[in-house]
Formats: sequence, structure tokens, C-alpha cells
Amino acid sequence: MKKEEQKELVTINPTTGKEIKKYTLMTDKQADDAVKKCHKAFMDWKLVSPKERAKIIKAIGKELRANTDKLSELMTKEMGKLLKQGKQEVDLCAGVCDWTAANGPETLKDEERELPGGGKGLITYSPIGVIYGIQPWNFPAYQVIRYSIANLMAGNGVLLKHAENVTGSALMLQKIYEKAGLPKNLFTVLKITHDQSDDIIKHELVRGVTLTGSPGAGREIAKKAGAALKKTVMELGSNDAYIVLEDADLDLAVKMCVMGRIYNNGETCVAAKRFIVVDKVYDKFKEAFVDRMKKMKHGDPTDKDSKIGPMAREDLRETLHKQVEKSVKNGAKILCGGEMPEGKGFFYPATVLANVKPGQPAYDDELFGPVASLIKAKNTDDAIRIANDSKYGLGGGIFSKDEKKAMELASKHFDTGMVFINGFGLAQPNMPFGGVKDSGYGREHGGFGMMEFVNAKAIIRLNS
Repeated sequence: MKKEEQKELVTINPTTGKEIKKYTLMTDKQADDAVKKCHKAFMDWKLVSPKERAKIIKAIGKELRANTDKLSELMTKEMGKLLKQGKQEVDLCAGVCDWTAANGPETLKDEERELPGGGKGLITYSPIGVIYGIQPWNFPAYQVIRYSIANLMAGNGVLLKHAENVTGSALMLQKIYEKAGLPKNLFTVLKITHDQSDDIIKHELVRGVTLTGSPGAGREIAKKAGAALKKTVMELGSNDAYIVLEDADLDLAVKMCVMGRIYNNGETCVAAKRFIVVDKVYDKFKEAFVDRMKKMKHGDPTDKDSKIGPMAREDLRETLHKQVEKSVKNGAKILCGGEMPEGKGFFYPATVLANVKPGQPAYDDELFGPVASLIKAKNTDDAIRIANDSKYGLGGGIFSKDEKKAMELASKHFDTGMVFINGFGLAQPNMPFGGVKDSGYGREHGGFGMMEFVNAKAIIRLNS
């Protein structure tokens, strides 16, 4: 029998452009064996009580905190996020573990119901098996924690295909999970190709698929999973609108909007991307916003004075720059930034585009980097119209001193999965995370993620 040829992947430091490490990809047989081992581990794990699972989830959070420096340093090396933001990411991950451990057993507990015709009903939330996660590079730890911890709490087994450029971070997480007491093989990193990934989706022992990525990737993965009659959860990015109303605190709005645009080097699905400002305060906001963005200098992400690190890959920077150029060609105006830096590293400057209109990538698409789209609205109604004039619907924000009015606009009129009032945020462990329209479907966090891949099983005892 001919031995399978094993391929390699290489991770690159985006700050220097130099190689970090080579990894050997799995053969088809190794990938198949990994699925089978994960399923075997699941068969034991599903019988462990939620309270006992919670103890291990809690221990994973503790182990994450113990490895904060090592993990954040590796994430910075692999994808270029500021070192301090890597530490914030690990802290969020530990918080997700803490919340899940504290609330998981109650969320998953059986429910008793009286039957209309007499008798008793019992609803159990039973784990379904091995869940396959395909995750991106921008939050190497959090993207994994977000789906895996909920599914482990629910009693499922978990497979991970992480983005190639953060392979080291994926493997470190696996070690952290196992050191915390998670049974071996229950959480497994797959170092595989896209073709092999398609085989994993079709594998008879894989029961669900979750993806964080682009709408294009979402359509392909959902199509493949749907053909195999497997449920999916899709988190597919966005071009989130942040609305600044006439009565907003402009100093606060400018500060939060700049933070929302450049955080994580601008490479965040739920980042502030389109800034829709009503006419009466547009000029004041624009002046202050551009001035603050000009001060957001890029540099070595390990340097505490750097505001923006490099983009994660060279091709991503090229794509972003082409989007900027096409937007300008179609009428947008560069107010700052917009030039490809020279020298080593995949850096891109903080950039503001004005005169942004439909037909430009800056209006229609997701700009995954530190580029802000500034749009003028006539009034509040027009601002909401522009905000919803998007194929995406993940997050957004509203700035207004009238918080009651802002909450009502968010609740009744903003067509997204999340809305922030007078601030910018990423995620809260006790609140649902997810979007609508081309931003995907399904929810994570807040107990919702635990319920995505369980069997709500009806057990009925009728009166004889």
C-alpha cells in the first residue's frame, strides 16, 4: 500500500515577514483517526454530569489565565495583534469559561411538563456528538473558546480546523485544555487542507459544523453541510454602522469610534466600520475623528507605544488597499492614510474615507483593516436607513445622550444581531453573539451557544 505524502504549512510573523515554524499536515488516515478518537472520547464525556463538566470548564479558565503571557505573545507573533490586546483576549476567554461553568448546568437541566391529556413530559438537552469548527485567525484564542467551551459544556466532542497562520495558538489551546483535565482527544486540532476539511464535514461521525469567516465561505460550508443534513452555525462578518446623532457627546463618540475602528488592527468582524453622522454635527465629528485617526501610528505590536500592529497576512493588506483604491476611483475621498507603507512587515495606516456612497467597497463591503468609512446623514431616520442599507447585520452602535431613545432605535429599527449604546464592545459572555442577513445565523454566548448543537429530546409518559 502506497504511503500518503505529508504536506507542510508555514507560519509567518507579519511584523517581520519571517518564518516562525513549519507544521506537518495530517494524512487522510490521520484525520479520519482523529475524528474517530474524538467520537470515542465523546461517548464517555456525554455520560459525565453537567456539574462535573463545569468543573473542568472552570479549570480551563484558570489554566488560560496561568498562560496569559505565553499565549498572548504567541498570538502577537503569529497574527500581529498588540500584545496588550492579546492579554485582553485571554482574559475574555477565561471569563467565558467562568460564566459557562457557573450557568451551564442550569441551562442544560431537564424540564418537566404536564401533558394536556394527562401524563408527564420530560425534555432533555442531550449532546449530539462531534462538532466541527472552522475558525479564522483574527482572535486566535477567542474564536476557539467561543464555540468549543459551549459545546464541551453541552457534552459534545469538538474538532478544530484553525486558520493556518495561527496553528501554534491552536495547538497551545489544546495543551491548555488537556492540562486543565479535559479528556484526551475530546478537543482535537486538525492540521488539514481545504479538501480534507470537506471530507470532515461529510464524515458520518461529525454531527454539526460551525464556521466564522466570510459570507462566501459560509455559503460553501453551509451548502456542503446541508447536503449531508448537518446543522450549521455561521458567523460571517459585517460592515457595522455606528450612528452619531445630533445630541451625542462628540468627545465620547470620537474616542469610541476610533477605538472601534482600529482595535485588533481593524481586523474584527464586529468592529465599527461605517460611521454615519447626522448633518448638524458632521463637520465637527469629521474634524475630530480625522485628527485622532492621524495619531494612531502603526508599529511593532510588542511596543507599548504602538497603536496599530501589522495586518495578519500580506495578501490581506493587498486586498484592503485595492478596496480603498476602488472606492476612491468611484468617488470616495481620502482624508488621512490610504498609502501602502514601505519597509518590512504587513502594516497599513489608519485611514479615513469621506464621500462614501453605494457602489464603493467602503460602503458595500467589509473592509477588514484600519479603514473607516465616513457617511453624512440628513437626520436620525436617514441615519437608520443608511445603517440598514447593507447586506450585513452583525453589530452596530448609536451615540446619543437620550439613552431611552437610542435603546428604542436599537430595539425596533436597527437590523443587526447586536447594538452598542454610547460605546464600543466585542462580546459579553452572558449576551448572545451573532448576526442576521449575510452576517450569518445561529448564536453563541449567553447560554444560546450551548443549545445550538443539542437534541431537545421529548420523553413522554402517558397515563394508562
